Amino acid sequence: MAALGWLTPRRRSATARSVLAGEAAAEAARKTSLQLEREREEAEGEAPAEPEFPVVGDVRAAAFFDLDNTVMQGAAIFHFGRGLYKRKFFQRRELARFAWQQAWFRLAGVEDPEHMQDARDSALSIVKGHRVSELMSIGEEIYDEYMADRIWPGTRGLAQAHLDAGQKVWLVTAAPVETATIIARRLGLTGALGTVAESVEGVYTGRLVGEPLHGPAKAEAVRALAAAEGLDLSRCAAYSDSHNDIPMLSLVGHPYAINPDAKLRKHAKEREWRLRDYRTGRKAAKVGIPAAAGLGAIAGGTAAAVALHRRRH
Repeated sequence: MAALGWLTPRRRSATARSVLAGEAAAEAARKTSLQLEREREEAEGEAPAEPEFPVVGDVRAAAFFDLDNTVMQGAAIFHFGRGLYKRKFFQRRELARFAWQQAWFRLAGVEDPEHMQDARDSALSIVKGHRVSELMSIGEEIYDEYMADRIWPGTRGLAQAHLDAGQKVWLVTAAPVETATIIARRLGLTGALGTVAESVEGVYTGRLVGEPLHGPAKAEAVRALAAAEGLDLSRCAAYSDSHNDIPMLSLVGHPYAINPDAKLRKHAKEREWRLRDYRTGRKAAKVGIPAAAGLGAIAGGTAAAVALHRRRH
C-alpha cells in the first residue's frame, strides 16, 4: 500500500501560486458558463434583452438632438436660404454663394466651421432690417417646401421614443433659433436651442448675440438648460452626426452617433458609443447637389469648384 501513497490526499497549506491557479480556474468557469448560457439563448432565439432605454417616467432625463444631417438631410440654413431666394430676398449672385455652401456640405459630408460661418454671415446680411415675425411666418412655408421631406424617419423615431417615455426632447443647432423652433414644433418636440440673431423692437440688426451655437457652445447650452430644468445629464441622451459635437455627446450618459462622419465614427467606436446610420449607403449624404430654384448650371459649376478645391487640399 505504501506504493499507492501518492493517491492518498494530504493536507498542504495553499501557496500564492495555488491560490492564483484556483482563482483563475473559477473565473474561467464563470466565463464559460456565461458563454454557454448565451449560446443556448441564441440557439433558442432568445438573445439577452437590452436594458430599457429610454426609461419610462424618468423626468430627470431628456434627449438632445443635433439638427443638420442628424434629424434632417443637409443644413437648415441652406434650405432657408433657398426659400428666401424664391421670395426675392436676395439676388442671383448671392444664390450662387448659397449653392457653393450647400455643395460643400453635401460633398464633404461634414460641417466645416469656416463654411458654416460664411453661410451664417450670408443669412444675417439677408435678414437685416426684416421683422422677426415676417421671417417666422416665411419659415413655416419654407419648412413645408424644403425641409419636411428631408427628415430622417429613423432619427424621428428615436426622438419619439423619448417623448413616449415622458421625457423632453430638444433640438440643439447652429441654425437660427427661429428656424430651429419651427422645426421642433412641427416635429412635436419640446423646443430648440439655436443661434440667436440680435433684434431691436422686433427687427433684425444683422448681428449675433454672442457667437454661433457650434461645437463647445452647444455643450454649454445643454449644460445650462439641464441646470435650469433640473436634469441629470448622466441619465440624458444626445444624438449627432458630427465630430464637432463630441463636447455635447461627452456630457451625457447615453451618447449616440447618428449618420456619423469619419472622425465621429472612429471616436464613437473607441468609446463604445452606440451608432445608427440611416443613410442609403455610407456615401448617400455626399452625393448630389440640389439645383436651387432651377439653377442647375450654378450647382454644376459649384460641384466642379468643390472637386478642384479638394484636389488642391
